[in-house]
Amino acid sequence: MPSRSRRARLADVHDLAGAMPHVTVEYGPAGNPVYQVGRKSFVYFRTPRPDAADPDTGERYDDVIIIWVPSEDDKLALTQDPGSPFFTTPHFRGHLSVLVRGSRIPELTLGELAEVVQDAWLSRASATRARRWLAENGPAAQG
Repeated sequence: MPSRSRRARLADVHDLAGAMPHVTVEYGPAGNPVYQVGRKSFVYFRTPRPDAADPDTGERYDDVIIIWVPSEDDKLALTQDPGSPFFTTPHFRGHLSVLVRGSRIPELTLGELAEVVQDAWLSRASATRARRWLAENGPAAQG
């Protein structure tokens, strides 16, 4: 088992999301993976869009990942620090998700990434599935 303190890798997003129970993977129009639980997305590899672009060149980011969060407070906690790899755009105002560029995933530890992905899954899974997962894994699985 890899150390949860090591730097996260983009492949870890796929591994962590895919390891959660009852997950299916759909693919968007560009073949981009969308991880779902109960037909609800919780991690979504987004195609380039005008709302997430390089501020200097205007070039659309091609590595944005949408990750659902449990609450607006969680969203703010992840996006308020200007040094955080997580961000949002006006397009996502009122949407319980954060954005992160795949190129910035290594700024997180594996443990931090695991917590965010698990929280995303928990926020979208049915109450029964979430309770079962928490009973089997406990809060310690998240941190």
